[in-house]
Parts: sequence; structure tokens; C-alpha cells
Amino acid sequence: MSNFKEIVTKAIIGKAKKVSSSEFTLTPELKPDTILGCWVINNRFSGANNGGLVLVNGSFDVNVWYSYDNDTKTAVANKTFTYSEKMPVHLKDNNKLTDSEEIIVRSLKQPAVSNVEVKNGVVHLVVEKELGVEVVGDTKIKVSIEEDEDDYELINDDEILSDTDEKELNEVNEDYLS
Repeated sequence: MSNFKEIVTKAIIGKAKKVSSSEFTLTPELKPDTILGCWVINNRFSGANNGGLVLVNGSFDVNVWYSYDNDTKTAVANKTFTYSEKMPVHLKDNNKLTDSEEIIVRSLKQPAVSNVEVKNGVVHLVVEKELGVEVVGDTKIKVSIEEDEDDYELINDDEILSDTDEKELNEVNEDYLS
């Protein structure tokens, strides 16, 4: 017969991910002719409870390499952009998101520029990213408790030797040393 015990532990009680695409603008010091390259670095973020939703606030730096002066010179423009994403995370067992749960945010796909173009000296960017959120909270698990305390099998020395081993021990070859 077995009993059950409930253990209270921390576990992931909700997960969600969100792919988003946002538009940003950057105005370089010099009027760009052609965009030669564009990349996103230094993605930083954190998550918090916002009325039952997870609010992810973050920022990243965008560097744009461009040509100017009729494509005869190049320069790099950079700017830090901020973002805010609301993510409704459905929690298991009809739990409600409170301030006691831990919120873990992960970048599942780093922000990257998917489209860039120049209009009237202004660089227009589309940045795509994918964020994942895990909510860690208290939960219960049930484990089976066995009543049988000693599960080791007892071995007697008499059982170790088989019948053939015992016969071989009793038979001595007298001419062995000759």
C-alpha cells in the first residue's frame, strides 16, 4: 500500500512567446544616399507584472552604415531605441499573476533589421524580435511514498557457491604439483 505526499515547490506555471515587428526612424547628421549595412546590438530587457499582464520593457542600439556625398564617403549613425511589449501569459491551474511570481524574459530571436530605406534624409527601419516569458510560482506535486523501508535483498554466503563450485573445491588433484 502506498501513501501520497504533496510537495510545494517552485515551477514554471506559465509560458508565452511573442514575435513583434516595430518601425523606427533615425536621422543621420549627413544626408544618406545608400544604406550599406544595418545591425542591432546591446538588447536589454526586463519583465514585470502589470495588472495581470507581463510588461516587457527593453532597449537596443541600432547602427546604420551609410554612404553620402554622392556615394563617395561613408559614416555610421547610431541610436538607442526603447520598446515596451504587453504579453498576456496564461497560467496553469487558473492562477492569477501577482507580484510574488518570478518573471523570466528571454530573447528567443535577437532583434534584427528586416527592412531599411531612406526617405528625404531619414532612415526608416523595421526591427523584428521574438521574446519568451516564463512565470515561476509556487505549485504542488504529488509523490507516492512506499511503506516498504528495506528494499535490499539479503544474500547468504551459502547461496553464493553453486553445486558445481562446491564439487570442484572438494576434488583435489594429487598429481598437480608433480
